[in-house]
Amino acid sequence: MATNILDNIDLRTLGELLQQARKKCGITQTDAAKIIDAARTTMVAIEKGERRLKPTELIKLARAYGRSVSDFVRPQPVVQPLEVQFRAVYQSSEEQQAEIKPFILHLEQLCQNYLELEKIMDAPLPQNYPLEYDVTNMPISAAAESMAIAERQRLGLGDGPIPRLRDILEQDVGLRIFYLNMPPKYSEIYSYNEQIGGCMAINAVHPEERRRWSLAHGYLHFLAHRRKSEFHFDGQYQRFPESERLAETFPKYFLMPTSGLLKRFNDMYRTHGKFTPTNLFTLAHYYGVSVEALVYRLEEMELVPSGTWERLRDRGLKVRKVQQELGLEEIPQRTDMMPLHYQHLAIEALDQGLITEGRFADLLCVDRLEARRIAEALREHSSGMMEEATDFDLRQMQE
Repeated sequence: MATNILDNIDLRTLGELLQQARKKCGITQTDAAKIIDAARTTMVAIEKGERRLKPTELIKLARAYGRSVSDFVRPQPVVQPLEVQFRAVYQSSEEQQAEIKPFILHLEQLCQNYLELEKIMDAPLPQNYPLEYDVTNMPISAAAESMAIAERQRLGLGDGPIPRLRDILEQDVGLRIFYLNMPPKYSEIYSYNEQIGGCMAINAVHPEERRRWSLAHGYLHFLAHRRKSEFHFDGQYQRFPESERLAETFPKYFLMPTSGLLKRFNDMYRTHGKFTPTNLFTLAHYYGVSVEALVYRLEEMELVPSGTWERLRDRGLKVRKVQQELGLEEIPQRTDMMPLHYQHLAIEALDQGLITEGRFADLLCVDRLEARRIAEALREHSSGMMEEATDFDLRQMQE
């Protein structure tokens, strides 16, 4: 069986996959050659796709690289390693590089899995990308607000809150968004290449308000600095570069547009004859942002006095406690690791017998028991949409 597979496989693709796996393990070509009792020149030829691999050699190399043979022989796209694109961003300490690298590699693998599922199911992710915005020589605030207004208009979002920001960026724009459990100081990783398009990893351990801010922050990089990979973490800059100031300014306009916020603030003020801390908490919850972010936005708009946030903090304001006392429920969120399109492609591929249960579990990064539970939930979600089969064309239905 293995011989047949290796006879029919594209040697250049196999060579690229072997080279990527070797580099990820930090193994040299000389050491890899020793594993299969061959000269280094043989290993060079294998990785270039110029020499056919024997099944026994593939088994030995897969074992040495900590991978299964199926990782190399199943049909899958070869994704340009994301880590290469992040090298220019690695200006931080070696300790930080070591800390973030596994998450970049994980994101790369997830994107590769995503492309593999699309290929298996012949269902590419629809992309509704705008042209990259040119903000050269524009003042930061004006550039950020004009982009926020243009994108809200393009996506039909009006000037109200965006309740399910992640789903809109995944499904209406076509970004690949994964939630990873990263160290607390990291907020988001953003990258782009021609194969994958725009992709992001958001820190799953952060509260929803901060995740939404990180999504908007990463979205700005996609809109204005598309091909420049970046990861964002606390204390990253002593002096903010212009691109980062733009990314920090964009979320407040995108999540809290001026016209809508002004209208809602005035409505509250007229109703109560004043704007109270309770109003503040209610409004922050309504927009899905932190109380601190909203206060700074209102200060900028000169709707509350400058220094309001510092005064509230000095009085010992306990944000979470007040939110509970006011009965403000958690902001609606979807914290699962994978995009919805990814999950549905995986369950369809499993149900059509195009992938094994083991591969389904790998794709969702869970064990087989959890994979069965997820599969059941996804099937229920699909079948629960209608009581009977949905093969008919709704546009042809007669009353």
